[in-house]
Amino acid sequence: MAHVRVLSTGGTIASTDGPDGATPSKDGANLVAAVPELEEVATVDVDSVCDELSFHLSVCQVTSLVRAVERAASDGVDGIVVTHGTDTMEESAYYLDLVVDTPVPIVFTGAQRPADHPSADGPENLLQAVRVAADERFTDGTYVAFGDLVHAARWVTKARAGRPDGYASPDAGPVAEVTADGVALRREPRSESVSLPVTETTARVELIPSGLAVDGRQLERAVADGVDGLVLAASGIGNTTPEIGDAVADAVDAGVPVVVATRCFDGAVAARYGGPGGSRTLREHGTIPAGDLPPWKARIKLGLALSAFDDRERVRSAFERQRGVVTID
Repeated sequence: MAHVRVLSTGGTIASTDGPDGATPSKDGANLVAAVPELEEVATVDVDSVCDELSFHLSVCQVTSLVRAVERAASDGVDGIVVTHGTDTMEESAYYLDLVVDTPVPIVFTGAQRPADHPSADGPENLLQAVRVAADERFTDGTYVAFGDLVHAARWVTKARAGRPDGYASPDAGPVAEVTADGVALRREPRSESVSLPVTETTARVELIPSGLAVDGRQLERAVADGVDGLVLAASGIGNTTPEIGDAVADAVDAGVPVVVATRCFDGAVAARYGGPGGSRTLREHGTIPAGDLPPWKARIKLGLALSAFDDRERVRSAFERQRGVVTID
């Protein structure tokens, strides 16, 4: 049987209700013990990395997760499952997909309902994640297995705040589906991110949203405070208000890299519109297009790229080199 290691980090899957709300109370061993069917799928051992709700996680804790993944790979496991809170799961999964280079799959999973909920979804999601991690067709890359679907970390996003079918991959669709007969592939399972030669980021990157009548003061304050990089959550194909557009020009002139991403659920940025804050004007200022990366993933990538490269052109190149979807017959 395949050997799968479960790395637990807390989250809703490990939480039970209490007087102050739901908080993590179960460790990885408790989660595994609650799913006896795992014995039929793989030999499973557990390593508890931390015990946090995902909206509390720090970069230091995600880096500890990277180290735990590297230890598991060096121990010769066939697959790795990470139990994680759903709020920032896609960010941690993408972080690992960018920095971890191991010959085993890393499969994130979690729950939308706490462990003591009458219809808790954690046990089934954990079983599905172990099935994926134990599947010999998954040989590398980082994934999210959740609600019968398997998503590549590069594309996945939390699309629904509370429903059990919480995740989607708007531009690509899922990699596979977990059915009663096994794991049915929809495309070749592999990492769909271009790796960066770094495991930890120390760069400070601010996320700046644009919207109706938003001015440039938040961006100006970030630059004055010594930020290392900026990511714009722009509207449409990469447009901002004129005030933000003017502040962007000043930021780029000051040597601060600015990445432009779209706040839209689907699609990519493109240099089309002129005028202050227009997508073409922003590109002419020297901003870096994020393509179809959502702003929160662009922030992860910019922080890692700034930590990996001193040359700003190599930072720009990191965004230009992004893999696409590979289909299978």
